[in-house]
Amino acid sequence: MTHETDPALIPLPVRTECRADAPGYVALDERTTLDAGPGTHGTARWLRTALGAATGLPLADGTGPHAIRLRIAADVERELGPEGYRLSTDGSVAEAAVVIEGGSAAGVFWGAQTLRQLLGPEAHRRARVVPAGHDWDLPMVTITDAPRFRWRGLMLDVARHFMPKDDVLRQLDLMAAHKLNVLHLHLTDDQGWRIEIRRHPRLTEVGSWRARSKWGHRASPLWHETPHGGHYTQDDIREIVAYAADRHISVVPEIDVPGHSQAAIAAYPELGNTDVIDTTALSVWDTWGVSPNVLAPTDTVLRFYEGVLEEVLDLFPAEVSPFVHIGGDECPKDQWKASPTAQARIRELGVGDEDGLQAWFVRHFARWLADRGRRLVGWDEILEGGPGPGDGGGVGGGATGTGGAGAAARVLPEGAVVSSWRGYAGGITAAEAGHDVVMCPEQHVYLDHRQAPGEDEPMPIGYVRTLADVYRFEPVPPGLAPEAAAHVLGTQANVWTEVMENRDRVDYQTHPRLAAFAEVAWSRLPAPDHRDLAGFERRMTAHYPRLDALGVAYRPPAGPRPWQRRPGVLGRPLEGPPPNV
Repeated sequence: MTHETDPALIPLPVRTECRADAPGYVALDERTTLDAGPGTHGTARWLRTALGAATGLPLADGTGPHAIRLRIAADVERELGPEGYRLSTDGSVAEAAVVIEGGSAAGVFWGAQTLRQLLGPEAHRRARVVPAGHDWDLPMVTITDAPRFRWRGLMLDVARHFMPKDDVLRQLDLMAAHKLNVLHLHLTDDQGWRIEIRRHPRLTEVGSWRARSKWGHRASPLWHETPHGGHYTQDDIREIVAYAADRHISVVPEIDVPGHSQAAIAAYPELGNTDVIDTTALSVWDTWGVSPNVLAPTDTVLRFYEGVLEEVLDLFPAEVSPFVHIGGDECPKDQWKASPTAQARIRELGVGDEDGLQAWFVRHFARWLADRGRRLVGWDEILEGGPGPGDGGGVGGGATGTGGAGAAARVLPEGAVVSSWRGYAGGITAAEAGHDVVMCPEQHVYLDHRQAPGEDEPMPIGYVRTLADVYRFEPVPPGLAPEAAAHVLGTQANVWTEVMENRDRVDYQTHPRLAAFAEVAWSRLPAPDHRDLAGFERRMTAHYPRLDALGVAYRPPAGPRPWQRRPGVLGRPLEGPPPNV
């Protein structure tokens, strides 16, 4: 006989059962071994390094009644999918103390993350804090679990404020602990270029450093006068990608075109609109917002960025990073309007206007990437601009215009993916046009937005998005037809770092809301109005000690600690509730 129980797991599994006729615990101790079947040795290594360090247990190879058995099982894959798993600590099920069966190596790994949660917060530390000889008790349970979405992402902006490599690796561990599987790494912007490109060394020699930084929102009168910067070497990137792959996380690099490019233009002035401004006078931008300095629509620029992307593709292999993000958002058109070169290019290409010129940029790189076996991802502005020559007609009617889904289908090449950030509308248009979508609307899952309306919130940005608000987010818009809903690959929380100057500030903004987001992305929750918020908050009381053990500087439920505040520094709070999306 079984009955439902609540071991305070986050994200919530599909089903958790405990044997009512066999109360008690299974103990892991010095006799515990690892019995790793084919394809599961990566999880075995993780258990030895992470769980072994925290528990002090050697976890040697071995079979028998004290083993943790790891297996890839065809029946689990058929029933639950490749990322699904079954975890049993009921010794009567098999001759092992713990059995984790996954639909693939990824499923086994997610089961191991659940095992660590069952062992308690001490199992999340980097070294043992309990006496030697301590038995690690596990409740006798069987957990059956699988994710709702295949894309469970976190976008980390390392361009506005650089995050050192070790901090990125730590973020990957935190993502894995919450069963998130996509790290979208925002590597370039007006305020900094963060990836080494060997054929263009000035991108990092010049483009990775700015002389100073705005302290707070761009309306703030305050500045940090210390130069800020840094970049990842190519070996750093390879290490990040490999570390992520070991944790079954894909890394999606973002290289912005044609806007958000002032750092690149500062390094290589010929990339800018030289017939409009003196690009040699530009430096890496030191404030926030959207720079007016954008790429020129020339063949020289195309060849330059093709060279950049050739190196990017080498650093992010297709088998672990099939997607490449090119930005495509917030591209001011004033310089193109004033540029004879840009106007001549519009006439030459027959794209009608400056919006068409931006769409031409996007189409070029979408096809260039597709020819190399990759899929382009872009923010929802990539839907705008209308079809180009030979694409089925006139110009105009983007995602928010009169063309609707039909126009969107003509704008984007097959295989392009839309990150829907301005609300649901762009994602709906793209999905109805047959394009895959990642839902990340700013009104719901921008974790740089403030967590409470109080005056103590540090540099308050955007709308108030509480832990409860994030928990009630629904990635699939109501009323979306099933065939369109099938194009929602999943969802992503975005973390823009203009006012996050270090790791602790990123921790504060992301946690604990990332736990709520992870449950939305993984678990099969009911409609928002019927979600068990009280149950989630009860499980969070057990999760906060895990975050403490992991060293996460999260926002406490009662509000920021004194050192987490930023008194007197202006933010950009938006009044009232977020608009309907």
